[in-house]
Amino acid sequence: MSMRYRTEAINRDGGDGIAGVPDGLSVTVSSPLNPDRDPSGTNPEQLLALAWATCLNATAQAVVARRTRTAVRVEVELHDASTGTGYEFHVDAYLSAEGADAAETERVLAAAHARCPVSKLLGAAATAHVHAEEFAHEQTSTR
Repeated sequence: MSMRYRTEAINRDGGDGIAGVPDGLSVTVSSPLNPDRDPSGTNPEQLLALAWATCLNATAQAVVARRTRTAVRVEVELHDASTGTGYEFHVDAYLSAEGADAAETERVLAAAHARCPVSKLLGAAATAHVHAEEFAHEQTSTR
């Protein structure tokens, strides 16, 4: 196995402050649990959702050989841990393919989920799930 790409991220401030990667990306992070949070900041929940949505959709595009448009939306919820202390993420990814029926969308989802590196990372988590849904030209949250 050869390495194809490597990066790193650095956070020295915890849930509120600045985090970044050495190539210049710097983001303000702001914990959703902090009542005085910076509303312009991002958080791990949003970054996880963005990472999985991007990776799973890029993989879906490879599966369909870019013959049709696909869309992925990811919902991330922060819950109290079901066992022990702390928190846990509940993550749901929804994939759709323009012009595809339910069976074809399920096929694309299964193939993309099996190949996507973020899906592989989250795949064994009891709180991470994938779903097929009907394609909508404007993907918005249902909440």
